[in-house]
Order: sequence, then C-alpha cells, then structure tokens
Amino acid sequence: MLPATRPSQLRLFFDRILGKRDILIPYFDFVEVPAGESRGKTIRDIYHLRYEVYCVERAFLDCDKYSDQLETDEFDHCSTHFAAYNHDRDIVGTVRLVQPEEHKLYPFESHCTLFDDFRFPPREKAGEISRLVVRKSYRRRRGDSMEGVSKDFVEGGRTPPSPRLREQRGNSPLLLLGLYREMYRHSRRHGIRYWYAAMERSLARSLDRMGFKFVPIGPATDYYGPVTPHIVDLEELSERLHRENPFLAAWFSDEPIPLWIQLKSLVVSTMIGAPRKNGGARPEEREK
Repeated sequence: MLPATRPSQLRLFFDRILGKRDILIPYFDFVEVPAGESRGKTIRDIYHLRYEVYCVERAFLDCDKYSDQLETDEFDHCSTHFAAYNHDRDIVGTVRLVQPEEHKLYPFESHCTLFDDFRFPPREKAGEISRLVVRKSYRRRRGDSMEGVSKDFVEGGRTPPSPRLREQRGNSPLLLLGLYREMYRHSRRHGIRYWYAAMERSLARSLDRMGFKFVPIGPATDYYGPVTPHIVDLEELSERLHRENPFLAAWFSDEPIPLWIQLKSLVVSTMIGAPRKNGGARPEEREK
C-alpha cells in the first residue's frame, strides 16, 4: 500500500531507524506486478508512462497506434513488471523482466546481432531487462537518458555540487538502483541467474559504476537508438558486490546491515535531503 501523504524529513529519518522505510531509498515505493497480470492501476500506470516516453517524448513509436495512451506489446504477458512511485503516488519509473515461452525469441534477438562465439545460458535461468524508463521530470538535464542516467554521473561517477545540497538527490542514480534491486531480488527468488539487456553505452557505464558488470555479447545496433546487447551473471555480480561493496551487497540481498553502517548512511543521506516534487530539478534544468 502506497503512503497517502508525503512524510516529513524528520518522520523519514525515524522511519528508517525503525525499519519502516528503506535505509538507502526512503523516497520511493516499489511495486512488483507478476507476469500475466493485465488489470489494475499499477500496470496501467506502467503502460501510460511508457507511452509518454516511447511515443510522446521520444517518438520511437507512433502515438496514433495507442488511442488509449497505453503502450503495450507482445512481451508484456510474459514479463514481470516493476514500478517506482514517489510519495505523491505518482509513478516515476518502470522496468520489466521478460521471460518468453521456450519457442519465442527475447526482444533483443529480433534487433541485435550476436558475436559468433556467444553461447546462450539455460533459457529457464535467464531474462531480459526491457522498457526501462524514468519520468521526464526526474531527469534534470537535457543530456540525461530516458533511463534517468545523468551525463554528469556517467562522466564523473557522481552528481555535481549544487548550491543547495538537497537538490542533488533528484539527480542521483538511486531510483535506477532501486528498480534493479527489485529485479535482483525477484530473480534470486525464482532461480534466474542471467540478465540480458540491450542498452546504450551511457547506461552500461553507469551500471558498472554501481557494481553491475554487464558484458557485451554483440556489436552496437540501432534499436530505439544506438544500443549494444549485454549479459550479466548474477552469481558473479553478487560475488563482486560482496567483495567491493559489502553494504550494497547486503542491501541488495536484504541481508543484515551493521548498525554503524546504517547510522552513517542515515546521516549522509539526511544531510543531502529528499527530492523536490518535480524530481529535484530547478525549472531551468529540466529537460524540455
């Protein structure tokens, strides 16, 4: 159940101490929609956000083909969908994990060429990350990708200093990280070990900075923009996170986090502050 009102910073702080809200991403609520579910507000919110980005904003798809303003395709019925909501109950991001039937192709297979030496892992242990989008108001600058990755984060690994520290939160990769965590936990519960993803270089670099080492399995191609097909082994991902970032590894896997690390995270994130209602962007910084 999503919260009815926007909580204050003080309430958020104590909710995180008491475990009522997420310690790292308390500003968003994440919802999972099981494969095959085609009714309900959440799935309609997801389809409408995709329509706004893929049809209206980016013109990848023809608006006239979606009179109900809901962008859907033949892979939605075999996908688990994930949505992120802010505290005003507005959907701000979504992604899906596609697992087509045995005789069907993955979405990327219809558009991407693969290296000759690539060998597919067992089909039942793999899924494709697809339709990853973040609402326009949660992308601060014109150079930000539709997945919410800022140019500054790609180039420098962090957001630039702001006159007001609390404005940084809206341009952080936490929303993207939260969606990936939801997919990760779902995958571990259901025996999914491998993820495919056809992504732009900027997104691949950003994910690598956050600990997700995707490996290219084919050359770049034009698939809703220039993308390269990748794969990641979640077993290797888990080992890398535990080795390089124990806090993130524990947070991803819902494992116990030492108290001193929790307190440090709370203090730092509280100093930075929550995003503004428009996603943390000043009017002149929002993508037009």
